[in-house]
Amino acid sequence: MDIQETIQVEITEELLKLKRLDKVLVEKVPSLSRNVIKNLFENGHINCDTAKLELKKIPPVGTVITVDIPEPEPSDAQPENIPLEIMYQDEHLVIVNKPAGMVTHPAPGNYTGTLVNAILYHCPDLKGVGDIKRPGIVHRLDKGTSGVMVIAKTPKCHEGLVNLFSTHDIVREYECLIMGIKYLPNGTLKSHIGRDPNNRLKMANNVRNAKHAITHYKVQKFYENVAHAIMTLETGRTHQIRVHLSGLLKSPILCDETYGNPKQQMKRIPAELAKVLKDYPYPLLHARKLGFIHPITKEELIFEKEPPQIFREALDVLNKTL
Repeated sequence: MDIQETIQVEITEELLKLKRLDKVLVEKVPSLSRNVIKNLFENGHINCDTAKLELKKIPPVGTVITVDIPEPEPSDAQPENIPLEIMYQDEHLVIVNKPAGMVTHPAPGNYTGTLVNAILYHCPDLKGVGDIKRPGIVHRLDKGTSGVMVIAKTPKCHEGLVNLFSTHDIVREYECLIMGIKYLPNGTLKSHIGRDPNNRLKMANNVRNAKHAITHYKVQKFYENVAHAIMTLETGRTHQIRVHLSGLLKSPILCDETYGNPKQQMKRIPAELAKVLKDYPYPLLHARKLGFIHPITKEELIFEKEPPQIFREALDVLNKTL
């Protein structure tokens, strides 16, 4: 069975108060219900190298629990009447502005409320296009990333879009707020990106079995310990921008808990900005532009969307500090 995601949880003194392993996992992985955790445990997807696990008991402090979340079983996602900003559509494809916080396709813990559930409501004929588990999906934005996405409405268009992404014949431009200002105002970031051998939740630069990755960046403006930058993807690896910024520039995206330290960031950025971003759970990363040659009509298409309100508020605050 293919594994979609691996999550690691370390038992700390603070977690001992929960007394049960299943309660710990619900606390640390809120997207999973206790029933889902029970099923994962019974099917051998929750493991530990140093202790025998029981859901009713909590292992010792320092124990690291590994939770493997498998790909969902083949099944038809159900349409849901979820508000969705459709920027463009024709008989072959649809362009949407995905909000931050929306998962792209159904997965354990997120079988409903996803982009696929929403798009099936707005485009009922989508079923059977591409992967049955992810109908119409050609590419993916992380849950916390907002912005422009394309979904195929026909098998032929799906195949054409997949080819465009595989050959990198796609314009993909992102906008982000990043921590730190000690680097050149523009440049190209190159590495090989693969799964982090020390933390399977993350990707890393120049590790074993990695794939070549290239990102171009251009700073729009430097502020106090923060920069506003435009990132252009030449390749499209998992977490590519986040890995390149945190690993190569040593400047993680603001509010990125996986590759940065938001609590420390809030202490170093202007106080007014910290107020705006307090408790915001997603990286300040937005897919602002997507361009390609239509696989069927051969028309050149370019779609652009400004970042969400909290991103714009953050920029307004930064500009007032200058």
